[in-house]
Parts: sequence; structure tokens; C-alpha cells
Amino acid sequence: MLLAIDTGNTQTIIGMFEPRPGGGYMADVAHHWRVATNAERTADELALLVAQLLDLRGLDFETSVTGVAISSVVPHITAAMRDMADRWFSVPTLVLEPGVRTGVPILYDNPKEVGADRIANAVAAYDLFGGPTVIVDFGTATIVDAVPAKGEYLGGALFPGIEISLDALFGRAAGLRRVELVEPKNVIGKSTVESIQSGAVYGFAAQVDGLVRRFIAELGECTVVSTGELASFIAPLTNTIEHVEPWLTLAGLRLLFERVHGDRG
Repeated sequence: MLLAIDTGNTQTIIGMFEPRPGGGYMADVAHHWRVATNAERTADELALLVAQLLDLRGLDFETSVTGVAISSVVPHITAAMRDMADRWFSVPTLVLEPGVRTGVPILYDNPKEVGADRIANAVAAYDLFGGPTVIVDFGTATIVDAVPAKGEYLGGALFPGIEISLDALFGRAAGLRRVELVEPKNVIGKSTVESIQSGAVYGFAAQVDGLVRRFIAELGECTVVSTGELASFIAPLTNTIEHVEPWLTLAGLRLLFERVHGDRG
């Protein structure tokens, strides 16, 4: 099975893909986990974490993994992940980083600036929906990316994610306290808690809609897909997002692994 790992600034997503004789990749995500990202973890600690997660599913650490695909936006963890794969897995490995031949033209002014997760998302979205496609990734930052008709990575927009925006609000406004991030009963809040929830939930949904519409104005009619931890929560409240694919990044890693190593995962 292919072990796919996507490390973000706050969370790390880990998935296992069943071997597929030409089947659809989304159905192949056999197991998946979300864990907190800890930049201090060593290669050995990461290996132990993976072993424990596999054990929860009755999978053997030494025999279940036939390939490893890694993306990371945290440089220290990228190095630790590479070390983990080298030391603990004697299998084909892909670390998605500048210099890897993905087959995806990157139209950014400086392609090395594009995060690995954004490339993986673009690959998976184009494979699933074709192009043009707009991808909305709800992570530490909310990222909106564009994939034109020919499947290139065109570029995108980034703005602070919901949780770090709320952290900034509570940190700078002494009179406000933390609230649970849930959909409020009313858009017009009748309490401070409800007002904060309305601004966070409906405000971000409207922000995404406004930005996506501007993307569509440049790209033309296109498919809009979302991913990330909060995608299933925010996407239904928007008017522009059509699809929610929570494991889009992992699916992109699977496709890129196959391009580099063949179907050996």
C-alpha cells in the first residue's frame, strides 16, 4: 500500500492507498488520519507515530507499506520525513519538492515558491474534473488556486485561515472571548458569541465566494472544488463551491508517485 503524507503548518494528513489495477483513485483511500504537526519530531518519532497509526488498523509497519509519497510546507519536517523514509522504509519514495519532474507546467514567476501541497491539489483536481478548475484549500491559510484548461498550475491567492484570524481577533480585542466555531442561528447575531460566529462563518464563506467569482472572471466557466479540514463545514455555506474532496492532496500525491515510480504503491 502507498503511504501518503501531507504536512501542513498545523496539521498532518496521513493516508494509505490500496493497490489499484486501473481503478479510480478517490475510492482507494483505504485509511486516513489527521494529527497535529509538531516541527520538533525526529525521524524516529515520526516512524513510531506512523507505526502506531498503522497498528490501529491492523496493518504491519514492515510489510504493509510498498511506497511513500511526501509533501510538506515545513522545511524541518520535510528533512525529518525524508530521513524517516530512508531509514525505516526500503521502498520507492517521492518527496514532492522543487526539481521533481511532476509533468505539470508551473506558470508562477518563481516556481520554487509554490508549496508542494498546491501542486498535489492541482494534479488531483485536474485528474478528477479536468480544467479550468478552481481549488479552495481551507488550511492554516485559505488558498485559492487556478488550473486552466490544459492542466498547468497557473497561480492563486492566499489569505489568513479562519482559525488564525480568530486567534488574532481574540489576541488583540481584550473584550472578546473565544467561541466555538459553529454555524450560528442567525446571520444578524443577537449576542457577542453569535456575532463572532456569524462573522467568522458567513464572512469567510462570502470572502471565498467573492474571490472565486474573480477567478472565474479571468478563467471563464470552471469547476470549483474545496479541500482541507474545514471544507465540509464552510463549502455548503458558499454559493460557488461545487465539490468537497477532503483527501485531494493525498490523491495528488498518489498520482505524482505513479508518474515518478509507476504504479508501485
